[in-house]
Parts: sequence; structure tokens; C-alpha cells
Amino acid sequence: MQTALRRSACTHRTGARHQAAAARPFSVQRPGQCPPVQQRARVTAAAGIDPDNASILVCGGGGVALHVTKKLKDMGSWVWMMQRHDDRRKEIEGLMAIVARADATDRASVDKVFADIEEVDAVISSIGGSTKDPTADSTGNINVIEAAAAKGVKKFILVTSIGCGDSKDAPGEQVYKVLEPVLLQKDKAEERLKQLSDKMAYTIIRPGGLKSEAATGNGVLTSDASICGSITREDVANVVIKALLSSKTDNQVGLLTAAQARQLHVRQGCTFAVAVVQLLHLPTGHQQFLGSWASRLVRASQ
Repeated sequence: MQTALRRSACTHRTGARHQAAAARPFSVQRPGQCPPVQQRARVTAAAGIDPDNASILVCGGGGVALHVTKKLKDMGSWVWMMQRHDDRRKEIEGLMAIVARADATDRASVDKVFADIEEVDAVISSIGGSTKDPTADSTGNINVIEAAAAKGVKKFILVTSIGCGDSKDAPGEQVYKVLEPVLLQKDKAEERLKQLSDKMAYTIIRPGGLKSEAATGNGVLTSDASICGSITREDVANVVIKALLSSKTDNQVGLLTAAQARQLHVRQGCTFAVAVVQLLHLPTGHQQFLGSWASRLVRASQ
């Protein structure tokens, strides 16, 4: 039953143009694994990634990662979601995506995920830990980054946080202190990704505390590393998709905030980071303090 379900997830396509793809043969795999599709046309677009029939690995527990997965499936991509646990399996398979079980902090299990997928055109990672244990922010992301480079992935999108790199001063000294254990580890992942730019293109998107409301379409990209504001998870996912599809975002880092603008604009040479503070995985007292801080920023910007 489980094997049949996963096979159904692998072969499901939307629209008549994908019916032939669904009928392609599978290679023999171990029971319980979703087999890679044989003879799938390799995506060769030089400018960005063509999502139609592309193989994309999304790494991250939920939130932005789930929004990204849904949008990519709607665009015709083959999507694997790397998950440490099976908590979201039903939801992921309901999107007709494929669950790839692995602990990102364990390099061997990460390598196995890449080995089990015939070809990987792009990787999107929003992996994150907590201020108590930020190991996933560095080791987890770096394991995925290095495995992707070894696999020959074309493009890697890394979602980190405001406060990383040259945006260190953006959240202010007090906020940075609270988030420092996580931000320092995310910095390591960003640096490793940049070091491997000769092997694959990358884009770094720096989000912070995110809102769960529906997308507003009001995201604005800027190269100003001092900017702060708030944004919804779905708006971040929309920017991730835009970054994936555009070569103008190759080897760029940048900032994204919600504003009155009605459209998202991708500008060559800019970096995008979601300019708000990350509230997830923090103790309640820290959440309240940062939430109050973020609210003042939003009111000041109105």
C-alpha cells in the first residue's frame, strides 16, 4: 500500500502534457522507496531553472518549505522533501511530492537521499535549528550544500535569517544577542555555499520572524542590508520561486520586506533577505520581546 502510494506521488502530473511522463518506467529500488524516473529529460535551460519536469529537493520542516513544495508541484516539478521525521508525510504526499527521510546533520543519510534521486536540478533549503541547539543551521545546511555540489546540482537556494553576514546590524544589538547562537551557525552555511559557487549557482534569502497569513504580494527586494520589516511565509516562498527561475539572482544575497508595492521585483545585483527577526524555536520570553520589537518597526514604517 505504501509503495503504491509513493509511486502514485511520483507519477502524478498535472495536464495532458505530463501523461507520457507518468508512464515512464521505473528502476528497481528497495521496498518502501520512491524509485527515480528513468529517461527523464534533463533540464538544460541556461537562464535559471525551468520548473516544468525539473527535479527539485526541498529541505526544511514546514512553513516556507511546504509553500515552496506546493507551488513547484503546481508548476509541474518533481519534488522531494527531505524530512527528519514522518510527522508531515501525509501532508507532503497529499501535495503529490515525495518524502525523503534523512537527518540533515548526518552526512551519510544526506548522501543517501541524493544517491536515491537520479538527477537533482536544484535544491532549496530552509533548514534551521534553535538557539538551544543550532547544529542544523550550520552542519545540517553544509551537509546538504556539499552533497548538492557533488551531485552536480545547478542552483542552490539557501534561506537563512536577517542578522547574517552584512545584515548583522539590522535587527539591533539586543535582538542580535538573543539570536546570535543561530545566526553564527547560519553564517557558516552561507560562507560554505559561497565557496562552492564555482560548482553551482546560489541565492541566499535571509528571512526572520515570519507571519502565517496568506500572501500579500507586497514583498519588496532591496540591497539595503539595514532594512527591517515583516513578511508572510507564503510571500517568502514566492520569492524563493522567483529566485530559482531567474539567472539574475545567481550568486546573490539580499533583503526582502513587505511594503505597499503590489509586485515582487527581482533586480540584478541585489541581495534578498526577509528583514524581520526569527521568532521560531525561541523561548516564550524571547518571542514576546522580539514580537514587541517587530511590531514597533512595522508601525514606524507605516
